[in-house]
Amino acid sequence: RLRVRLRRQPAWSTLFRPTMPTRYFQVVGRKLPTEADPEPQIFRMRLFAPNEVTVKSRFWYFLHKLHKLKKTTGEILAVNEIFEKKTLHIKNYGIWLRYNSRSGTHNMYKQYRATTLCDAVDKMYQEMAGRHRARNRSIQVIKAIEIKSSDVTRPSLAQFIDSKVAFPLPHRVPRPSSKKFRTTFKAQRPSTYLR
Repeated sequence: RLRVRLRRQPAWSTLFRPTMPTRYFQVVGRKLPTEADPEPQIFRMRLFAPNEVTVKSRFWYFLHKLHKLKKTTGEILAVNEIFEKKTLHIKNYGIWLRYNSRSGTHNMYKQYRATTLCDAVDKMYQEMAGRHRARNRSIQVIKAIEIKSSDVTRPSLAQFIDSKVAFPLPHRVPRPSSKKFRTTFKAQRPSTYLR
């Protein structure tokens, strides 16, 4: 007799867990006022996180490393989401980061082309996961800024910075100009390749 061992299938929620998009926040906080220090120093940080709960946690994580402060001895004054003004044209971004790998901590500089800074950071998280197996929790963004086209050094980005850049249209499907010209059958087979 053969004994068959059945493997339990993972739940659908673990297989298809949607990733939340990265958002850009500004967090303002300080140490709790005391009689000895009635007006403590205020700290402001700009952080990337999927939601407000995570960004508050990251704020206290970094502030505890930089100053002798933690959640129990401090307070958050404001959490504001930062939005970009122009999101319709593509820009170049430079991102300085450090991440923890299996062997140690590494610094890195990366360049991306995206319409928003949050999209560029999302691309960075995806690339770091693919190339270096680095999880979001082990990546710390040090600085992320928009850079000029002349400062782009990566060949994969530089190939798109050209006023005469052109892309082929290999598959064009002819569409009717209005609903009254739409038909189920055609007298001639339509050709969709580029002539």
